[in-house]
Amino acid sequence: MGSLILCHKKKAKHPYEISRIHMRIYTIEELCYYFCNNLYLVDYTIINRQLCDWLEEELELYDLADELRGILDQNGPVEQFLLAVLSHASIYSSSEITRIHNVLEHLKNQNEVEREKYKADNLFKAGEVASAILVYQSIVSKEWDDSVGRDFYGQVYGCLGSAYGRLLLYEEAAAMYEKGFNVCQDTKMLKAYLYCCYRYLPQEQYVKMLSNEPVYLSIGSVLKEEIRKAAENVKVDATDEQLGRWKKEYQRGNI
Repeated sequence: MGSLILCHKKKAKHPYEISRIHMRIYTIEELCYYFCNNLYLVDYTIINRQLCDWLEEELELYDLADELRGILDQNGPVEQFLLAVLSHASIYSSSEITRIHNVLEHLKNQNEVEREKYKADNLFKAGEVASAILVYQSIVSKEWDDSVGRDFYGQVYGCLGSAYGRLLLYEEAAAMYEKGFNVCQDTKMLKAYLYCCYRYLPQEQYVKMLSNEPVYLSIGSVLKEEIRKAAENVKVDATDEQLGRWKKEYQRGNI
């Protein structure tokens, strides 16, 4: 049985509004939840004196408000501000606070586009595949940041390929893997591209595509053997109805 968590007794009459996502915060617990689930979004739009005033005036957290103002006065880092709030709320264990601190340290040295990819990666891991795709697409669709190099964007295309593949959209996945390979020349993406082509193209068209490129033939033969071995290890006795249901569950991230 889980332990009880004693929440702060005060609830704001006037919520703190996070304009970038149109969210309203009424309690210190809601603020902590927002921080922990949006570490990559936290910036000056919420780390400011307005938040300090709200904590003081609406939640009567005088000591915390003074501590946070002191951090701002000394130009303290974002992670110091966040950890002060999380520690004061007392809803996270020391191990959870340590984990959050490690994530913040990881984010500290990243630029904006790296933070965006980190956000998309976490959405993908959490099963929010469609949302992850939107973030990945936004990264590659705007002007590229030369400071991260072309390989970074090649990997983003690869992530898009994985995300589309997760939804069993093999044609879209193939297009992303092909773009990723063209950008960063990662042969793993070429192999993934051929696998996706194998899944959605008619057999004759797939074979013809392989025969037109010697490197495709080489990788395709390895891929064929891997598919054969995988098929031998997986024996499924299911009706079409069951397979259709599994496919839908897989796309929703339940498998």
